Amino acid sequence: MRGDLEWGTIPGLVRSAAERYADVEAVVEGRTRISYGELGTRVERAAAACVANGVAVGDRVAIWAPNTLDWIVSALGAVSAGAVLVPLNTRFKGAEAADVLRRSGARLLFVTGTFLGTSYVASLRRAAGEGPGGPGPLPGLPALEQVVVLSDDAPADFRTWKDFLASGDGVAEAEVRARVSALAPSLPSDIVYTSGTTGRPKGAVITHAQTLRAYEIWTDLAGLRRGDRYLIVNPFFHTFGYKAGVVACLMRGATMIPQPVFNVDTVLANIAAERVSVLPGPPTLHQSLLDHPARDAHDLSALRLVVTGAAVVPLSLVERLRAELGVDTVLTAYGLSEATGIVTMCRRGDDPSVIASTSGRAIPGTEVQVVDAGGRPVAAGVAGEVLVRGFNVMRGYYEDEAATAEVLEDGGWLRTGDVGVLDADGNLRITDRLKDMFIVGGFNAYPAEIEQALGLHPDVADVAVIGVPDPRLGEVGKAYVVRRAGSVLTGDDLIAWARREMANYKVPRAVEFVGELPRNASGKVVKGELRGRASRHSLG
Repeated sequence: MRGDLEWGTIPGLVRSAAERYADVEAVVEGRTRISYGELGTRVERAAAACVANGVAVGDRVAIWAPNTLDWIVSALGAVSAGAVLVPLNTRFKGAEAADVLRRSGARLLFVTGTFLGTSYVASLRRAAGEGPGGPGPLPGLPALEQVVVLSDDAPADFRTWKDFLASGDGVAEAEVRARVSALAPSLPSDIVYTSGTTGRPKGAVITHAQTLRAYEIWTDLAGLRRGDRYLIVNPFFHTFGYKAGVVACLMRGATMIPQPVFNVDTVLANIAAERVSVLPGPPTLHQSLLDHPARDAHDLSALRLVVTGAAVVPLSLVERLRAELGVDTVLTAYGLSEATGIVTMCRRGDDPSVIASTSGRAIPGTEVQVVDAGGRPVAAGVAGEVLVRGFNVMRGYYEDEAATAEVLEDGGWLRTGDVGVLDADGNLRITDRLKDMFIVGGFNAYPAEIEQALGLHPDVADVAVIGVPDPRLGEVGKAYVVRRAGSVLTGDDLIAWARREMANYKVPRAVEFVGELPRNASGKVVKGELRGRASRHSLG
């Protein structure tokens, strides 16, 4: 049965999971281990506190914190009270977080105390400590009525998590359940702000029904099952972490093991200690796992399911995961926030070459087409902009009609801004972002395609390509390369190798070696930083 009909809303799913999987381990966080029954009780208590503090159906409630049990409980509690969840990127600086809080009109914020050496409270206070004034502690955010710190300590004008939860003790369980039962599947469940790598983040409005239907499909295609132990490294503020992670586990009774920061040593330790069976994530996560010098010292034999995407997938990655780690199921997928995080996905049983070289086919209930610059569909094998239509397409960008009109076309098609190619069987291969493409002497060059080819060089651990100005050709490629440990590869060596492997216009004209590539918390390379770096070098 379709998820949106079976559970109705995300709070309905939480209640169902608490009943169906009552004794199954739901969340493991250090020494803390709670069952689905206990998780349901905690979420209801958080929902009661939201109700007690005036959260009404449709109010925006934000959360700015890393992957933790408290994130799961506070977020699901807010949604159970009828709120629209606004997850904030943990890489945001104070001003960026304040901007999203202001534009979303969030009334309540859950925030971590200190994370990665940064006080988020202090950062936010600096960014929003001045302004027109309002009912809450931050004058620059007049709609924000209160801030709850997910910690035992909080400034005098903020609240601790413990104090906030206690404030809901007077709200009857029946009142919370009545609130949940009154929610409609068509109501917004969250506003997911885009990663902002190409400009100001925009908030994609997604409903309960869209989320449940999409991730019922995801869990079915991936083969997630009761008793799976799922290490969630993907950030909860991103659809891949929250929906393909928390929501998917709730559907199938899998155990969530949240990891706040990506660290390959911690990943290896967690997989071994917790007998992790499911590890979705960007290709860089799995590549670093395979290449870790201490990998063989850890028991990774329980790992059976990997789902990857979000970037170019090296052709060798799928084979290495299967051959070296014995992973039964490796799948690739493609999605974006504006399409509920999922557009295409491979199927179990697909040929390894399909999984390695494409992101699979459109999920049930959706359509994908590739069009030229004039909006006309192109033939199989021809590159163009990827469009998607179906139940998964967002309702629009929150309070931004102009931006919505730019991407939602008549007929319900969403313009993704991604360049891709469909094969004769409908499998999609993403080749790049439209904005990343550059033109070399009249030829369209797609960085992702070039990166995939350069990634086959045995001494290249990671690579990103951008277009830089050239007086003769207009633009040419520049590659930023991370060498494998112990490699003495030179730029001239790599360029010479590339000339043997790809068309001349694709060959980078310059190579710069770096210790690591700048990535956002979703695993995507921040090309803007590389362009800025290249621009500064050219001026110098």
